[in-house]
Amino acid sequence: MMSAALDDMSNVLAMVLAGGQGERLHPLTRNRAKPAVPFGGIYRIIDMTLSNCLHSGCRRILVAVQYKSLSLERHIRYAWNIMHSELGEFIEVISPQFRVSDHWYLGTADAVYQNLYSIERENPKLVLVLAGDHIYKMNYQHMVRFHREHDAEITVGAIQIPKTDAERFGVLGVDNDQRVLEFVEKPSCPESVPGENDVTLASMGVYVFNTSTLKELLTDDAQRSGSHDFGKDILPKVVNNKRVYAYDFLDENRKDPMYWRDVGTVDAYWEANMDLVEVDPVFNLYDTQWPLRTKHDVAPPAKFVFADEGERFGVAIDSIVSPGCIVSGGVANRSVLSPWVRVHSYSHCDECILMDRVSVGRHSKLRRVIVEKRVDIPPNTVIGYDPKEDAKRFHVTPGGIVVVEAKDFQ
Repeated sequence: MMSAALDDMSNVLAMVLAGGQGERLHPLTRNRAKPAVPFGGIYRIIDMTLSNCLHSGCRRILVAVQYKSLSLERHIRYAWNIMHSELGEFIEVISPQFRVSDHWYLGTADAVYQNLYSIERENPKLVLVLAGDHIYKMNYQHMVRFHREHDAEITVGAIQIPKTDAERFGVLGVDNDQRVLEFVEKPSCPESVPGENDVTLASMGVYVFNTSTLKELLTDDAQRSGSHDFGKDILPKVVNNKRVYAYDFLDENRKDPMYWRDVGTVDAYWEANMDLVEVDPVFNLYDTQWPLRTKHDVAPPAKFVFADEGERFGVAIDSIVSPGCIVSGGVANRSVLSPWVRVHSYSHCDECILMDRVSVGRHSKLRRVIVEKRVDIPPNTVIGYDPKEDAKRFHVTPGGIVVVEAKDFQ
């Protein structure tokens, strides 16, 4: 059991970076910020990070927003209005305020730098910097304890990955004590984990900073040209003159292998949703020891009608079916149905993600399709079976996932 001193999160402030455009996730980010993209039927992507904060005892949270943030701000306001202000708890959404510059956030480091005023007002000893667009379960309290025990100035959350995947990540070279000796963005020849020749350490985009160290580094970075990014600009330069340590990710998902996903592309987003519909889901939404919080609409239970046992109509197989859904004589197979979805008679949805209030018309066939909110799929529509025809009408990803928007049927 952790001691009271190590267990204390009252002097830790979390800064959640949620302002990115998510260009690679387009068109799902056409009208919303990436952290606001729906996930797993009833959640938003940011719910994963905020739930981690809640379970970690971190109850002073700033969320930095920027790009098309209306739906994100509204979601946080309604889903996360649970903190007790009289106890000093809060989740506050911060838009760019132009206190120290006349431009929008230029990168992850600049987003924090422009909000140093808000950080200093809270006077924390440690700042926990988090990305609001990753899927994982993590108790940040353990990472804070590690940071304190090692008398670190900076601690970087790290996950072991195959060296063959290193070109997609910032990679850490460490000694036997987990002190970071090198930080390289997307290396072709990454350093191995000590004792593991085929494995390297990748940054998760989770950082713990001493507040004084953070202020010093951000002020210096602001005077320089560059992308103003923690991974590209700051960490590679400071490993030789600051006490920087790597904290090995301890997965609260309690599965093998460890689960951490950057759903930065539509294909990755689709795959992460499909991870949820397995009989034994890779990412477990049903763990009562680590519940994920979100906004719950007032909606009736899901309903299945006009089932024909011989033809297997009016059923959902290996699927997530949210409240308010009606599967009315159709079939949902390995699919994610968000609230108020309607699947009409004789229609088939295979490995699909149907967002809020989608209606799939009679005799339609959809395979590996993501349907945006409030889209009415006309009867007798076929999508996902002919890539050439699909590409003429819809957005099709390199992995063959079709994204359908309301404008596609206007």
